Amino acid sequence: MPQISVAPTRTNLIRLKKELRFAKEGHEILDRKREALTGELVRVAKEADTLQKEVWSLLQNAYDAMEKARLVMGSDHVEWAALAVNKTVDVHLRLRGIMGVAIPQIESRGEPPVLPYSPGDTSAALDEASAAFREVLVRIPQLSMLTAAVWRLANELRKTQRRVNALQHIFIPQYKHTIEFIVSSLEEREREETFRLKLLKTKMSKSKSEEPQPVQVEMEHA
Repeated sequence: MPQISVAPTRTNLIRLKKELRFAKEGHEILDRKREALTGELVRVAKEADTLQKEVWSLLQNAYDAMEKARLVMGSDHVEWAALAVNKTVDVHLRLRGIMGVAIPQIESRGEPPVLPYSPGDTSAALDEASAAFREVLVRIPQLSMLTAAVWRLANELRKTQRRVNALQHIFIPQYKHTIEFIVSSLEEREREETFRLKLLKTKMSKSKSEEPQPVQVEMEHA
């Protein structure tokens, strides 16, 4: 594991220990965010999948009924009946935040009229197709909201996962390895300093013991 390029000093040791503590706290926060995003993504994805199956089923029924209506009435009559529809669903969009992710909230208001054309000139198949398409139009805003939420949550989850992995497998180990290196270097420096002081003390003691002793001379008095 490559270490951070810093000088092995006590100042850098204190700084790196502080940064390591922040990195661990950030890892814990991101890990909790990842768990929350995962739970929300699973819930929304399941809801979106259920709704999508319902919409696909309604569309299948609607197109089957439309094909029957074309066979019975002819394409021209079906197109003229479709032109009678002049009202649709109003959609209002707003955003709400989930763990820092902007999730769209879509509100649909109104719906197409039940029978926008004269029932005397149409078949039951067209009525069935019209009813199915009305249900689809009502559910599509909700499905689009859930689909967008799934994509945004999944994208944020991928980003969060990358950050968690980077902290767990790169940055935190680098900090630990560098701190261990600095601690080892400082301990080695202290041992060398202690040894040097002991050696100096030994030399000074030896030098002092080898110094010539002063000779005392007694003088005779006349």
